[in-house]
Amino acid sequence: MVQGTGSSVGKSVLVTALCRIFAQDGYRTAPFKSQNMSLNAGVTPDGKEMGRAQIVQAEAAGVAPTVEMNPILLKPEADHRSQLVVMGRPDGNLASKDYASRRTRLWGTVTSALDTLRSQYDVVVIEGAGSPAEINLRKGDIVNMEIALHLNSPVLLVGDIDKGGVFASLYGTVALVSEPERELVKGIIINKFRGDISLLNPGLPQLEELTGVPVLGVVPYFTDIYVPEEDAAQEARTVMSSNQQARALDVAVVTLPHISNFDDFDPIARESGVNLRYARFPSQLGTPDLLIIPGTKTTADDLAYLRSTGFAQEIVRLANTGTSVIGVCGGFQMLGARILDPDRLESQIAESDGLGLVGVETRFSDDKQTSLIEGEVTEARGLLEGALGCRFEAYEIHMGQTVPIGTGNLRVDPALSVRVRSGKNSDGVIGYLSEDGWTLGTYTHGMFNDTRLRRAILGNAARRKGGTLRFDEDSFSQSHEYDKLADHVRSSIDMSRVRESMGLQSMGIS
Repeated sequence: MVQGTGSSVGKSVLVTALCRIFAQDGYRTAPFKSQNMSLNAGVTPDGKEMGRAQIVQAEAAGVAPTVEMNPILLKPEADHRSQLVVMGRPDGNLASKDYASRRTRLWGTVTSALDTLRSQYDVVVIEGAGSPAEINLRKGDIVNMEIALHLNSPVLLVGDIDKGGVFASLYGTVALVSEPERELVKGIIINKFRGDISLLNPGLPQLEELTGVPVLGVVPYFTDIYVPEEDAAQEARTVMSSNQQARALDVAVVTLPHISNFDDFDPIARESGVNLRYARFPSQLGTPDLLIIPGTKTTADDLAYLRSTGFAQEIVRLANTGTSVIGVCGGFQMLGARILDPDRLESQIAESDGLGLVGVETRFSDDKQTSLIEGEVTEARGLLEGALGCRFEAYEIHMGQTVPIGTGNLRVDPALSVRVRSGKNSDGVIGYLSEDGWTLGTYTHGMFNDTRLRRAILGNAARRKGGTLRFDEDSFSQSHEYDKLADHVRSSIDMSRVRESMGLQSMGIS
């Protein structure tokens, strides 16, 4: 089990690395996190919803993701509550004040999922959440030390030196957990180290003496390995750097309060001719060539935010003066004429006027669409010129049904169709183009992973502004990135002692 001194110390990435390492060493490996609180979700092959981080970790381990790897997903909403997703299906809402009661309701689900994984895999690499030393929340714990105690699992404790105060954080965490819990902590890992290791070395023996726990490694900070992030850390990238301003295509993503699935746009950022940035305020939008409104957990509330901040007016102005616009999932719903929620299923706002850029209307219902899909481009003009017939893999996670209502200037054309949904032949519309072809609304997450479709959209947006994108050879391989991550971590920590703490045979591998 990998636990941390706090949030964002690198637990998810280290679990991803360990999953790859154990898989490379011949063990059938699965990730596990009992409860994930995140708006970055994905879909399993059987059409169930789970945290993206565990899907990434399963991919690194070379196995198909299943909801047993993340049996509980909390998707934050407004008013201190979250949608509760249990074993891949919505199961009501959970308020912040109900935190301590989760154990009674959900512990059986967690242990059952663990039992299933342990019966199917040689190694289960477990990720904690936040810190095990949050003593105010200890009573309701179902994700940190309670899991380790239940399994008698060895724990690696991770601290982020880049944040500062790593020695105090590690020492304080060990000091605050109970004695039985402390006995399970078999190693400390210092993560995100920059600089000369000799400056750190004098403190490591002292830390070991104070905590009674060996330091098993120091993992250097890296910027040259791509692993999808669990949390919306990329929102901080809001301003162009000087060397990016000369790039051929400027793409701005609106940072919504409840932004979800932000890693949809990572493939765009990897294109050498593109500057992708996240705008927190209307003043940061500038005059982008392409503007993206991303997914959100609470469409109506975030649309109200866009209006109150001036984002909405600026988005409409940009669309009317030559900026291409894409709305994904909740962003797609916002592009339409109206959003109807008479039963207050998503928020307390029964009806909202949309941005009026695409002639569609969305009505919320109890049904939630979660599926892996194969889509096809069926209308090739504007942003989609040159992509007719392009087939691509993606996934859907959304509530609400969106239908065309456009006439006159709001006329829309079906542009993206689903051909396969959850392994079965299907036929339906999952994206619409505006009349002029330069505003696209779609329910498809992950479509930018398709090189042909991504480059058609980006190239068309650049040509509209009089520019030309020259794309490098597409040599990106996510599998290769996992191998690089495994090499980076394997060379930084004592894997023989990790395996020893787990009771694994070394198989002669260092």
